[in-house]
Amino acid sequence: MKAGDIVLAFLPQADGAAKLRPALVLSEMPPYGDVLLCGVSSQLDRAVGGFDEVIRLNDADFRASGLRIASVMRLGFLATFPLSRVSGVLGQIDPARLARLLDNLVAHLRKQN
Repeated sequence: MKAGDIVLAFLPQADGAAKLRPALVLSEMPPYGDVLLCGVSSQLDRAVGGFDEVIRLNDADFRASGLRIASVMRLGFLATFPLSRVSGVLGQIDPARLARLLDNLVAHLRKQN
């Protein structure tokens, strides 16, 4: 499992229950190899312009992503999970898309200080 992989993980929902959902691996975290995940949603209206990334059916990396429908990678929905809570790789996104997401996240975090 590596950065840029789309995986399935048991993510917390608004009601507190965990549901098997797609997520994007942003990074492996020290010291135990946990992964920082970004939630992926089919609710495109939740996308924050200039922050999140929407992947559409006609995008060059859509097919490789393993997603079934257009989706938004939501940087506002981050979680760190042990690998035991991740249930397999669906696919991967283009490295340029991953770089944009990471740049957006870092820029946002730097603005907060």
